[in-house]
Amino acid sequence: MADKPYPFYIKATVILIGLFYLVSILSALSGILVPFAFAVLFSILLNPLYNRLLRFKLPRPIAVLLTVLLGVAFTTLVVYLLSSQVAQFGQSFPVLKVRFGQMTDSLEHWIRGQFGISIQKQLLFIKNAVDSSQAAIGSVLGTLLGTVSLLLIIPIYVFMLLLYKNLIINFVYEVFSEEHSKNVGAILAQTKSAIQSYIVGLLIEMIIVSSLNSLALFIIGVKYALLLGVIGGIINVLPYIGGFVAILLPVLIAMITQGGYSAPLEVIGSYLLIQFVDSNIIFPRFVSIKVQINALISLIAVFLGNAMWGIYGMFLMLPMVAVLKIIFDRVEELKPWGKLLGDEVPVVHMGQVWGRRGRKKKMEPAAAPFKGAIE
Repeated sequence: MADKPYPFYIKATVILIGLFYLVSILSALSGILVPFAFAVLFSILLNPLYNRLLRFKLPRPIAVLLTVLLGVAFTTLVVYLLSSQVAQFGQSFPVLKVRFGQMTDSLEHWIRGQFGISIQKQLLFIKNAVDSSQAAIGSVLGTLLGTVSLLLIIPIYVFMLLLYKNLIINFVYEVFSEEHSKNVGAILAQTKSAIQSYIVGLLIEMIIVSSLNSLALFIIGVKYALLLGVIGGIINVLPYIGGFVAILLPVLIAMITQGGYSAPLEVIGSYLLIQFVDSNIIFPRFVSIKVQINALISLIAVFLGNAMWGIYGMFLMLPMVAVLKIIFDRVEELKPWGKLLGDEVPVVHMGQVWGRRGRKKKMEPAAAPFKGAIE
């Protein structure tokens, strides 16, 4: 006698419980999985360089070591250039602190004159806000300290992943039966191409947006234009929310260093224009076409990554979702989920193709995308 299939609500409940425990386990193991996930991305990005070094008949360990050293050298150069700008910013910090104090004093007197709120009440409100945000400040400091440990452990992971690349790939093939080897190979190749394209696209977007930000701030006359522009370009990597967060710091610096409202308004206007160009030209050209994840899923993935792994998760979740889409598109039972993650919107929904009682309606030209599914 055939086994009776479980009802949908039981299957859905089991899936939700499984997802809950999976996310909980991933969150608990963030200290191990986050650097490993970054190492996987960087090892895939550096893999072409590693393969090129192998063509020179170098021993495999030497080729891996040179690849990692070149990656570390490039990262060190970028950090050095940024640190020199940060040092200049630090030298001017006492002056900025005095001007910021003067600006806050004028703002307090203006609030007291306009709304009748005493300065004591304003200071009490600020104190309560600072006390309530101590946890957030501690989280940011923890993230900065965690970044230092990441920079130390990631090169070791990258070295090991490149050194044992063949072993890992053979393991993936052997886990599945021989009849699925062709599909597994296609998934691995497409995953490698998608991740490489995604990271390269993000780097190109970061460079272009940083250059535009720095140029706009330089024209407006805001100090530390290069540093603020690069910081904005890095934060802009966070999909859909990074661009708006990146506006805050240059606006604050413009208000402190130049006074008045003309410079901050010019900064806001220029950044919004850059965001428009980025969203409609730069990002679709270099990033989104190669990842093919729709905006809704991308936004959910960013928030889920933040809830699971913090700021690091916001960077990592989108390529992870892209890999899931590649797998879903190759597995027959999971293809509807792959379509849900993608950015191809059907002309009509299936309810318009099928009648209320499940009968096929007369085929209209607009329902052509479903022609193969209903014939």
